[in-house]
Amino acid sequence: MLPAQFAAKAAPAFSINEIAPGVYAHQGQTSLMTRENFGDIANLGAIVGEDAVAVIDTGGSLIEGRAFLAALREKTQKPIRYVISTHAHPDHTFGNGAFVETGATFVGHKNLPRALAARGPHYLSAFRAQMGDALDGVTIVPPTVTVDETMTLDLGHREIVLQAWRTAHSECDLTILDPKSGVLFAGDLLFLQHVPVVDGSLLGFLDVADRLAAIKAAQVVAGHGPIPAPWPKALDDERAYLMRLTADLRAAIKKGESVAAAAKEAGAEEREKWRLFDDYNARNATAGFAELEWETP
Repeated sequence: MLPAQFAAKAAPAFSINEIAPGVYAHQGQTSLMTRENFGDIANLGAIVGEDAVAVIDTGGSLIEGRAFLAALREKTQKPIRYVISTHAHPDHTFGNGAFVETGATFVGHKNLPRALAARGPHYLSAFRAQMGDALDGVTIVPPTVTVDETMTLDLGHREIVLQAWRTAHSECDLTILDPKSGVLFAGDLLFLQHVPVVDGSLLGFLDVADRLAAIKAAQVVAGHGPIPAPWPKALDDERAYLMRLTADLRAAIKKGESVAAAAKEAGAEEREKWRLFDDYNARNATAGFAELEWETP
């Protein structure tokens, strides 16, 4: 049973806006997940066709997921046919349980079931310590339909295109394009204002960022940050950060610096451009160093 004060407190603060006809999005806070924000730090979305709805990510707690579902029901009563996870991270998937009773099919990258099985118990334990009873009721809900390369889902005279990517931000990144509106949901393959997070491959992230730019869209919903944003210009800051971090790490490795020393300095020129820089940059640099030190000189 969820504490009533949490549900009452969460729901009024939750809003979704129509950013294009039939396309809705919610902007999460640029913050770490806490008991106070119920894990509401990621951008979420929904696309409404003539027959059905696809939900894109569900938030960082069951409380937020339920608030999202309630807000969506105020916009449309059409059946929720799909719940699509852009990747495995808790701020995007911990709300999945709120949508189980809708009968929706859960969809994700081919690697998502494995990632959730491997990391889910750790996520629940770690974030329970961080969020306390705001995490009550959260369960790991894996996809039953997975995307290997691309997949098209029909919502009724509205077909959306799902694309699975190589390891980049994570090992299970998925994007969703609605050609009808020209809106791309990029998940955490795109960060705005919130410093990018590398939990997969720094070089893969750079490669995917370059290839993302070729997608024909007019605007984008990033995984974090202001929504919507113009496409593909929205990629510029993220690419600049990833290139700076990569160049600094390669220089540090060439000079024989330790990973600890490199993590303190790599990407430092970017600090003032990003929020939460000190929470994530050293982690990004450490992961990138381990990857780049194996490059052939």
